[in-house]
Amino acid sequence: MNRKPISYSSLLYFLFVTLFLSSCGSRETLRGVFKKETPYEAYVSSLKSAKLDQTAVGKDWLEAGQTALQTPTPVTLPFKETGYFPADKPRALGYRVEAKRGEKLVVSLEMKARETMQVFMDLFEDSTDPAKAPKQLAHADTTATTLTYVVDEDMAHLLRVQPELLRGGTYTITIQVQPTLAFPIPGKSSRHIASIWGDPRDAGARSHEGIDIFAPRGTPVIASVDGVVSRVNETPRGGKVIWLSDMNRGQNLYYAHLDQQLVTAGQRVSVGDTLGLVGNTGNARGTGPHLHFGIYRYGRGATNPYPYVHQSAAPIPTVKVDATQIGNWVRVSSKMANVRTEPSAKATLHTSLSKHTPLQVVGAANNWYRVRLPDQSEAYIISSLVEGIAKPIAVKKLNQERPLLDDAHPEAGQMDSLPAGAAIPVVAVNGQFDLVRQPDGRLGWVQSAE
Repeated sequence: MNRKPISYSSLLYFLFVTLFLSSCGSRETLRGVFKKETPYEAYVSSLKSAKLDQTAVGKDWLEAGQTALQTPTPVTLPFKETGYFPADKPRALGYRVEAKRGEKLVVSLEMKARETMQVFMDLFEDSTDPAKAPKQLAHADTTATTLTYVVDEDMAHLLRVQPELLRGGTYTITIQVQPTLAFPIPGKSSRHIASIWGDPRDAGARSHEGIDIFAPRGTPVIASVDGVVSRVNETPRGGKVIWLSDMNRGQNLYYAHLDQQLVTAGQRVSVGDTLGLVGNTGNARGTGPHLHFGIYRYGRGATNPYPYVHQSAAPIPTVKVDATQIGNWVRVSSKMANVRTEPSAKATLHTSLSKHTPLQVVGAANNWYRVRLPDQSEAYIISSLVEGIAKPIAVKKLNQERPLLDDAHPEAGQMDSLPAGAAIPVVAVNGQFDLVRQPDGRLGWVQSAE
């Protein structure tokens, strides 16, 4: 009996069904076949395959990654921080940054560790719905030290940084924004913009769809991107204008009020090529010479060009505090100290702490310490409000035997037992618990007598 040959498409269908049935309906198998995992996702899959997600340390690692996204630290850019990832206690960093369409987010990470380690950097769109998981936008390869992303919409973004399990080291992270387009007039900057996006025009009948950059007549105007000149003409409103197609980003750049046009339609240009000269043609007659610069996204209309070309003059802050305190305990030295959500006196108040409250330093930014509070949350305190714990604040004599605990909690694990009559140096106080130092230098907690 003759059989019909199996077509290629039928064979693919057969293999697909076979794979589906052999997986016993498991979506995880198909997801692994058809979805390309990020390095972080691949690492999580490897933990699950090895059943490490069932262990305490594996659970802590996964929880740290989720917590970093759920309670990120809000930061103002540019931002720089140095800190430490302990190998024995999983930790992940979460930052929340506001970014505008047209900016380029640049994250740089420097690690110092005894052993080579994977560090995962992932960027997400901050979801306005707490029930929805953040949408991933970009990630860095584990061997990369930089993550870059061109922002497509005005919104908050979440950055997560987390090392692999059981690996530790010192990190320095820098987050900044850069323009995605070259400034259209060489030698000028945002300081030379006199009229911005949204300014009223024609007695409020319309708004300004661009920025006006003032410069002497005849100053060269350049291509801000590689592209193709799509139109060169003259209109009543814009005067002598040039349209430049930026196909890589799906937008057109609009140059208006030119004194001269030095390119032709269909001409291909590179960044920095001269397109024309600054003037005041069109409805700009009677004003000083300037360039009207606009951006129109394909199918979406005008957008604010300012973030696309603005180069921030703010320097990247340096770490001014004693970084050797990172990983150590300190205590509040003032009568009362405010702890902030980010390293700025203008930041939201996280909490206020009383004198001698113990804090563990986990990072440093500018002249602030990033500290872990007694409730295990992390926030920032200005360095002048804390001191080291080398000198005790009191020496207490125990009237009875007491357990030395590994945490300030009545159900914490017992490290040792302190005999009645022992004189113990107290270095910090957290409510009903004293942080004490043993003769061998170990720190522990003792519950105060009622």
